[in-house]
Amino acid sequence: MTVSVGKSKESFAFKYALSATAAVVAETVTYPLDLTKTRLQIQGERAQHVRTIRSSVVPHRGMIATAAGIVQEEGLLKLWQGVTPALYRHIVYTGCRMSMYEFLREKVFKKNKDGTFSLWKAIVSGMLAGGAGQFIASPADLVKVRLQMEGRRRLEGLPVRVKNTAHAFTQIVSESGVLGLWRGWVPNVQRAALVNLGDLATYDTAKHLILVNTNLKDNYVTHTMASACSGLVAAIIGTPADVIKTRIMNQPTQDGKGLLYSGSVDCLVKTVRQEGFLALYKGLLPIWTRMAPWSLVFWLSYEQVRKFSGTSSF
Repeated sequence: MTVSVGKSKESFAFKYALSATAAVVAETVTYPLDLTKTRLQIQGERAQHVRTIRSSVVPHRGMIATAAGIVQEEGLLKLWQGVTPALYRHIVYTGCRMSMYEFLREKVFKKNKDGTFSLWKAIVSGMLAGGAGQFIASPADLVKVRLQMEGRRRLEGLPVRVKNTAHAFTQIVSESGVLGLWRGWVPNVQRAALVNLGDLATYDTAKHLILVNTNLKDNYVTHTMASACSGLVAAIIGTPADVIKTRIMNQPTQDGKGLLYSGSVDCLVKTVRQEGFLALYKGLLPIWTRMAPWSLVFWLSYEQVRKFSGTSSF
């Protein structure tokens, strides 16, 4: 019986549940920063493409001004607009990426004889796990982006596009079919692969380097230091792909086809040509400002949940 319990605590499903629980906590706490980031990434696009709106209606704002504007113009609770599909997305995405990463680490690439995990193996595992997890969760991410932009659309006098999570799903399917739920999945998966290269590979590597080269124990101090590294690297690597992903997902469509961009490469070229290279880093500050506490809350929660459940440390 003891052996059976031990195996269940190391199973894919059990670790999926643990990581999904930690992700819900982290996402709820840091979601307003994600909403602010999305609004920032759309600003330049609107100035270029929305010709019917006066420039004074869509002023360029920084992170703090954007967040304050949402509260003043739409209400405090609108900082959590779109949080429901975001939670659905993280239950699927984070559960998959964490479970897949551990499976690849333990069963496919395997650790070295001294218990370490080579950096190249961590990078490959992180990219594969992140990309696969995001592909599965892509529909929820598309709905989240649609909902996040509704408050801005109302203030600009544009018609309501989606009312709630269920309406967003059904509208997308009616417009573009079931496959329409995966619009923007290519840049989405690209972004997730890069972010997880930064997040999972960095956390795993940094944590074990700290344990090997210092006298620190496997506790919250080590977890905090490793999560700080992972959040910064993930933000720097993943921001350009995040900008492209957001713009493709938010663009208007006709007959299931995007009206602004034909794909991620087209979006990349147009963004750089019309707004400059630094436009690819729009939202970097809120992305990092959010990713840093998200990583901190997630990894501390995840390590503690694993500890309390009786399973091994990550």
